[in-house]
Amino acid sequence: MSITVDKTKEWPLLIQIITVHLRFDEGDDSSSGSDTRSCLCNLFHSFFRPFMNKYTVQVASEQHFALAESICHEMAESAKARGTGIAKRTPEYLQEKMSEGKAIIATDDVDGSFVGFCYIETWQHGKFVANSGLIVKPSYRQFGVAKAVKERAFELSRTRYPEAKIIGITTSLAVMKINSDLGYEPTTFAELPVDDNFWKGCESCVNFDILTRTERKICLCTGMIYDPENPGKKTTEEKDEKWLFLKNIADFTRLKKFKEKLLMPFKKKVK
Repeated sequence: MSITVDKTKEWPLLIQIITVHLRFDEGDDSSSGSDTRSCLCNLFHSFFRPFMNKYTVQVASEQHFALAESICHEMAESAKARGTGIAKRTPEYLQEKMSEGKAIIATDDVDGSFVGFCYIETWQHGKFVANSGLIVKPSYRQFGVAKAVKERAFELSRTRYPEAKIIGITTSLAVMKINSDLGYEPTTFAELPVDDNFWKGCESCVNFDILTRTERKICLCTGMIYDPENPGKKTTEEKDEKWLFLKNIADFTRLKKFKEKLLMPFKKKVK
């Protein structure tokens, strides 16, 4: 599976800077302002696509061991930039997932460098499966890499664990939309694994105190689940209507801020 992505040294930084300004300028959070930014983003990406090289999305193996350290570094940097946690993993842990055939990696077709990554974890004897640690190299973001990696991880999960419920928790608008397109539904934390090891992945998040103080009932993340016994297949119109607010960055931002105001009092005050 190959998709085009920017490889020139000058383009990625320029793309990243302009995209951030277009999509996340808080100076205008009106509906029209959001629609304008979205339109400009689409035009911008369409213009740059002819200048891009190909990358490949595949099941990771031992041949990708050398990339584990750079993937871990990018996970840590991304968590810092976002202010929320990605479960901290060691290069050895990622290599273990690669050797087990439980990881998806996107690599540049020219130099073989890491572009995107995700791995599979199982909980409660295979009853639950999580596609964890989704990360995309900054210079390759906004070009569908996350979606391609997520879709491949979802396919692998369904193949290896056809009866398992596939779960996830995230604060990312983009990940929520990808999950929704795959058939995930929003869920309460009570429907997620009770296994303490599952929740240990949240310990590196700055909002972990909220999770513990609410006894794992609620946090800033949104829980999502795909149930193979009840996939909840809906028409495109029904899904689009249900997730319409996710397509409007301004509305999602307001919703997130409301949730933060509601939950932040639970955070432990530092003296």
